[in-house]
Amino acid sequence: MALTAREIAQLVGGELRGDPESAVDGVAALDRAGPRHATFLASARYSEQLAECHAGIVLVARELADATCGAPSRIVVERPHEALQAILPLLYDLAPAEPWIAPTARIGHGVQLGAGVRIEDYVVLGDGVKIGDGTRLYPHVTVYSGGEIGARCAIHSGARIASDGFGYVFRNGRHEKIPHVGRCIIGDDVEIGANTTIDRGSIDDTVIGAGTRIDNLVQIGHNVRIGSLCLLMSQVGIAGSAHIGNGVIIAGQAGIGGHVTIGDGARIAGQAGVFGDVPDGESWSGYPARPHRESLRATGALFKLTGIIRKLEKLVDDKAPA
Repeated sequence: MALTAREIAQLVGGELRGDPESAVDGVAALDRAGPRHATFLASARYSEQLAECHAGIVLVARELADATCGAPSRIVVERPHEALQAILPLLYDLAPAEPWIAPTARIGHGVQLGAGVRIEDYVVLGDGVKIGDGTRLYPHVTVYSGGEIGARCAIHSGARIASDGFGYVFRNGRHEKIPHVGRCIIGDDVEIGANTTIDRGSIDDTVIGAGTRIDNLVQIGHNVRIGSLCLLMSQVGIAGSAHIGNGVIIAGQAGIGGHVTIGDGARIAGQAGVFGDVPDGESWSGYPARPHRESLRATGALFKLTGIIRKLEKLVDDKAPA
């Protein structure tokens, strides 16, 4: 369907400037949007693109409301991302997929499937797996025995849930495998990205809290406990028995050491290496990770050190006997 600028402004509670009858039937990025597209501007760094924008309607953050705009209509809102999200379901068919079990799926003994579950091609469910109502498993997902997935979850292609963790004891001249008999419990409303792996517990359980979002290519070790409403970005690695609180954000390629505790609401920067506990609400970065401001000072001092060494070398050379 198509929406006019007037309709969108009413829908998102924004201030309409320009032609109220401009109509759009899709969305696109600021730099490639055409006359039938809606787009948005939330950051001043893209203001130059707005001046040359050919979109029909632009959702603009209030602090950027007076930026030069090439579109015939702009709608001023507090949060452009949220406003765009409100109109997407009206412009695109985002209806939930119908319940279905693909004929190529392989389902073990004693599996429990809730109402409205969708199991797509080449999914493998081990014996005794439990899947909650309305959950969708995309192609090539594997859930080993011991896996329990809550309601309304989305598990994307290639994810591996409840595989054995990396646990061995060196005995009799070799690495002997520790049997993994714990579960891997995924809470309600969790989304797990493509090719992410989450190990089952060894003798404890691995637990992912409700509403948590996990990106592609994330590794979560055995006995890890992650709270609710967390965000884990791509290539994060969490070693065994780490405890992550509620509402934690861990940015891309960060590594969390084993048996570490990260407090509620903490934020871990990209590529950080966390080897100690992080208190509630703090932001840590760097390698080894430390409070963010301390990490910035340490990095700045390291860069200055190069210049100091060069000056010392020159001073020594100048004083050296001919």
